Amino acid sequence: MQTNPKKLSHLLRARFPYIYISTYEEDRATKFIKSVVTDEKQIKFPREVFIWTQALGLRNNGKEIANVTTPNKLIDFIEKYEKDSIFILYDFHVFFGCRQKPADPVIVRSLRDLIPTLKTSNVRKNIIFISPELTIPDSLQKDIVIYDFPLPKMEEIKERLNRMIATNKRIDTSTLEEEDKDKLCKAALGLTMQEAENAFALAMVNDGTLDKNDINIILEEKMQVIRKTGMLEYVQSDLTINDIGGLDNLKKWLLKRNNSWSEKAKKYCIPSPKGVLVTGIPGCGKSLTAKAMSTIWQLPLLRLDLGKIFSGIVGSSEENMRKAIATVEAVAPSILWVDEIEKGLNGVSSSNDSGVSSRIFGTFLTWMQEKTAPVFVIATANNISQLPPELLRKGRFDEIFFVDLPTLKEREEIFRVHLLKRLKDKEVCAKIKPDDEEMIKKLAVMTEGFIGSEIEQVVISALCDAFFESRALEFSDFEKAIANTVPLSKTQQEQILAIRDWANIRAVSASSKASVETYKEIKEENVAAKKEQQDVTSSRGGRRLDV
Repeated sequence: MQTNPKKLSHLLRARFPYIYISTYEEDRATKFIKSVVTDEKQIKFPREVFIWTQALGLRNNGKEIANVTTPNKLIDFIEKYEKDSIFILYDFHVFFGCRQKPADPVIVRSLRDLIPTLKTSNVRKNIIFISPELTIPDSLQKDIVIYDFPLPKMEEIKERLNRMIATNKRIDTSTLEEEDKDKLCKAALGLTMQEAENAFALAMVNDGTLDKNDINIILEEKMQVIRKTGMLEYVQSDLTINDIGGLDNLKKWLLKRNNSWSEKAKKYCIPSPKGVLVTGIPGCGKSLTAKAMSTIWQLPLLRLDLGKIFSGIVGSSEENMRKAIATVEAVAPSILWVDEIEKGLNGVSSSNDSGVSSRIFGTFLTWMQEKTAPVFVIATANNISQLPPELLRKGRFDEIFFVDLPTLKEREEIFRVHLLKRLKDKEVCAKIKPDDEEMIKKLAVMTEGFIGSEIEQVVISALCDAFFESRALEFSDFEKAIANTVPLSKTQQEQILAIRDWANIRAVSASSKASVETYKEIKEENVAAKKEQQDVTSSRGGRRLDV
């Protein structure tokens, strides 16, 4: 998304009475407006620019207009003024109402009475509201148009950085190459101009120099800013593709599309991938895959909390979604992770929220369909039945992957990952080896029907038992942990069968064909081994809950 001077000039020339710009960057927005309304090529009839605030009243070119300090006097002045002009009103949303205070009925009525004058007068006049919050009274919703003002682009940030370097002569920039400048500016994408300037200033005063090593300082500042939004979370992850056991199809798909937004990919006319929906049984690696993607693709991972998008103020929820999208696009190329998307969209078909959920969902779908910024969306879902059909049609996601219960081969991989990750001390591993393939195969056979997170807990439980007794880990610790676990495949059997029926014809298996075929071939062997294990457990007196 970029600032569009032509669109603003068209709105002004079409005599739209009220234009609302929701942004924290009032100075940058004001400069942009002035550049449009003073350019004859853009607007044909240049305008005077007035700025009004509650603290300073009405000003024109820095000069105060006497006795125009209250909103009522301001509206009266606008109505009587006889020159082509633009009136920029800062923080006027405080008169439009909030949860604690209703809208001022006199001011709202006065604005409505002013509309005929603004539309039909021989004098060209428009009012532009600039505010960090989007608050519109119900009675003015049809009369106010929202103009999206995006965060600064790479070129704007680089221009500001060059200006700061030129101003601060004492800062050592001798090792700062042009390529390094680009990296610093790219790291600052997603920040307001003031935030980017603060981050650069912090990097400069940190050690008196500015070089490529200061990128981490910029990123740390960005993480703070993104967290402040309350809707997006900057997720740091050191997970790699080797931390994902199984899911070969999904991993291969992701690896093939790495760097699809690079200059090299453009030679092949490869479009940037839109995203994937990963659905299936809980605890089988969906969220793990999302976290590992950031490392695999070396891109920032932002998690969107749909629950925090919703706000009680009219129009605020929709504005929250627009701001979240604008931030993600500004950081692009990036990965947007929507975890358990079905829970955030469970009000779409309901009429209890006056259609807010439907409007937010519509905004998100339209953006997914038409976005041009290289933002990859990975959405995870457990309960597929709650997903709206519009989300699942082709064009929204590049592919829909289904994550089933781990096959035998995948369970071996999952055990291998967790054993190698946790069994590092020689004393703990005195009786077993973490890379003992025969033991890993036995454990995989014994845990048929276990999900990935349950396998991880088996390893952790076994280690806890050994730690409590201050001894080396034994194979019997794993056996006891497995015997004391009731897998999700038993407690949620009906739901899992329903998910499988849905995914059978609508999704691609995240597991490789070889894994599935191997799983089928050893099915009978698994059943026999499972029966043998049950016989062993029965000989011990049944299932024991040793904690």
